[in-house]
Amino acid sequence: MLVAADLRRPAAISQLETLGKQLDLPVYSEDPASSTPAKVAAAGLRRATELALTWVIVDTGGRLHIDEELMGELEEVKRAVNPHQTLLVVDAMTGQDAVNAAEAFHQQIGLDGMVMSKMDGDARGGAALSITRVTGVPIKFIGTGERPDGLEPFHPDRMASRILAMGDVMTLIERAQEAVDEDKAKELERKMRTSSFTLDDFLDQIQGVKKMGGLASVLEMMPGIGNAAKKMQGQLDDSELRKTEAIISSMTMHERTSPEVIKASRRRRIALGSGTNPSDVNRVLNQFKQTQRLMRQFSSNPKGIMRMFR
Repeated sequence: MLVAADLRRPAAISQLETLGKQLDLPVYSEDPASSTPAKVAAAGLRRATELALTWVIVDTGGRLHIDEELMGELEEVKRAVNPHQTLLVVDAMTGQDAVNAAEAFHQQIGLDGMVMSKMDGDARGGAALSITRVTGVPIKFIGTGERPDGLEPFHPDRMASRILAMGDVMTLIERAQEAVDEDKAKELERKMRTSSFTLDDFLDQIQGVKKMGGLASVLEMMPGIGNAAKKMQGQLDDSELRKTEAIISSMTMHERTSPEVIKASRRRRIALGSGTNPSDVNRVLNQFKQTQRLMRQFSSNPKGIMRMFR
């Protein structure tokens, strides 16, 4: 259960309720005008106990460590629920300020761990090393995006690789394993060998990249490409992936398996159905042809293709 104990920010409760719907989790909330964070937290815990729920996450409002009133409010919340874990979310982009805030929160509230947000930014995690050294409190999770799948466990060795721009191959492999169905992977391998790669398969690959956090996130974890991906971040948004997905989804099954039938009138219909232009449809078809050509080359000479990436 998620408990909405951030009563100061107007949209906080509605945002948590939206997140709860996305994750299929119950959300407990009360009218901010007639309650306090400590009362909401305690009532939420009681409700979770009644429902025999195992995990309860109490979301409290952001605050500055120099605000004595709000820090006192946080102490009341902690006394009200006696949590197993108290986690502080700190912004990796703020550098030394994040270190100072973490130290102050740990001294007054007592922390069990931290969550470093915005680790997909330029900071790359230097603050992570400082925070752990100063407070002695471990970093448990890092945030690499705004979506729920952007929260991942913290691995010190992998973070060191990211800081040194060496990529993060293990996380990339884990995300690929989560995103790719094993049977589909075997079927794709068969299609590569038999040169029968279709637009449906192309769509599956695009959806797989999205599940792994998007194109920029995937490239950032690849050794030797991370820095270049950061510099190109503005050009690597997922809008083109979404556009390609919409275009293929607007095609008929026959068009997906036999794209050569897509002439001018069909291009106009597909563009209209996907909210794009005929030139966008041409671009997707050209990209598909290039991918198909690469698949054929790979099936006939896999060693030669691998040498291209060395």
